[in-house]
Amino acid sequence: MASQLDMTATADDGIWTDAEPLVCCSVVPEAPNTATFSFVSPSGAQFRYEPGQFLTLELPVPGGTVWKTYTISSSPSRPLTISVTVKAQNGSIGTRWMLDRLQPGMRIKATGPAGLFTIPRREQKKYLFISAGSGITPSLAMTTYLYDRGTGIDVTFVHCAHRPQDIIARQRLEQMASRVPSIRLFFIVEDDDPYRVWTGLRGRLNQLMIGLIAGDYLEREVYCCGPEPFMDAVREMLIALGYDMDRYHQESFAAPVKKEEQLPEHDDLVPDDDIGASVAFARSEVSADCKQTDTVLAVARSAGIVIPSGCTFGVCGTCKVRKTAGEVHMVHNGGISEDDIDAGFILACCSKPIGAVEIDA
Repeated sequence: MASQLDMTATADDGIWTDAEPLVCCSVVPEAPNTATFSFVSPSGAQFRYEPGQFLTLELPVPGGTVWKTYTISSSPSRPLTISVTVKAQNGSIGTRWMLDRLQPGMRIKATGPAGLFTIPRREQKKYLFISAGSGITPSLAMTTYLYDRGTGIDVTFVHCAHRPQDIIARQRLEQMASRVPSIRLFFIVEDDDPYRVWTGLRGRLNQLMIGLIAGDYLEREVYCCGPEPFMDAVREMLIALGYDMDRYHQESFAAPVKKEEQLPEHDDLVPDDDIGASVAFARSEVSADCKQTDTVLAVARSAGIVIPSGCTFGVCGTCKVRKTAGEVHMVHNGGISEDDIDAGFILACCSKPIGAVEIDA
């Protein structure tokens, strides 16, 4: 994709280059410790970039300059300004300075735009955008671009936040979705706002939610951005659901990349139907050969071993058993606690043996 991007603009083209500073033209609060900063070029040049790319800002904080990279939250379909949406975390220095000090009229230096986490401009595809926290910004830029393009829009937008008040750009997203029915929004929160009713989804994103929200997820290009543990969990869910991971794209807002050789290699474990495994049921003194793609519950049933079960989808926890040896690939949907996992328990319905495994059953 990167080879198709023509980002070689010069100032003579009337296109902004990072040889020219940016002038802050507006600051819009979005959520607690979060704001969108918009910029124009002093010469009036327009901005050219791809939806989902990022800028690196040179911030003159007390004690010395720091460089911070932020995903561009605006769309290249609106080229007169360029915006970044920033959220201050505990210990933030550069972002905290922006929220406390950066005002309209001030100038700062920037480099970019750059980055490979983008969508093709001219192709019409079905998208599933999944984000958490300030990882919403590339999904926001991509959705705005598709909304402005106005044809062939098919977006399912899933965002996870701690509370409703933490959802960034909620009104902008709802405004677009209210005018284009094929933009479908789903917000998932862990806690309610005090004294306000929340009627949306609660909890943590899981396989069940993906299936309910986007039943056609196998047909969609998935773009994911958020904290690394969140993206790791999303990848595991999609692998367990049989998704074609060649169509999966992710960007860490903590460390975006500029070149293909910088893309991280994910050491994801994908159970293989062509690789054998085995499960030994210690108390029953029964062993059975199987494939990596078989669940421990399915192997037990084939061997005549009774393990109580309910939902068979990693929710109810009925099939919890202790694993005494070996490794399994388990992707559950909330039916087991981290303490139980640390103690050696697994859910038989959603655990697949990797090699030889022994179960206390």
